[in-house]
Amino acid sequence: MPRIIGVDIPGKKRIEYALQYIYGVGPAKALEIMAKCKIPVGLKADNLTDENIAHITHILQNEMDVEGDLRRMVTADIRRLQMINSYRGTRHRRNLPVHGQRTKTNARTRKGKKVTVGAIRDKTQRRLAAAK
Repeated sequence: MPRIIGVDIPGKKRIEYALQYIYGVGPAKALEIMAKCKIPVGLKADNLTDENIAHITHILQNEMDVEGDLRRMVTADIRRLQMINSYRGTRHRRNLPVHGQRTKTNARTRKGKKVTVGAIRDKTQRRLAAAK
């Protein structure tokens, strides 16, 4: 299991998929890194040489924003949106969908567990709710 910039990438997978375990590296960037390092497509991550790992690490550190730096940039961008009170910032602050999705139904992942708000009409149900 090779370790690249602090991330253990799975050794049994092909390198183009194993590189995607690094935050900020997707399918296109993984292939771009492999082309720059002249690593053949289909090579397993366990079969990488120390030179290949060093070259990949050099490219990731010097030419791309990945892992901690990228996470800090994203959180700083969100914090800036919240600070200037933009619409997107207020959606982030309230834990609601940011990109214009509907919220009357759906959006459960973002909103959390459904909480029923309103009066309980049945007296027996009201007593049970008050006892909790």
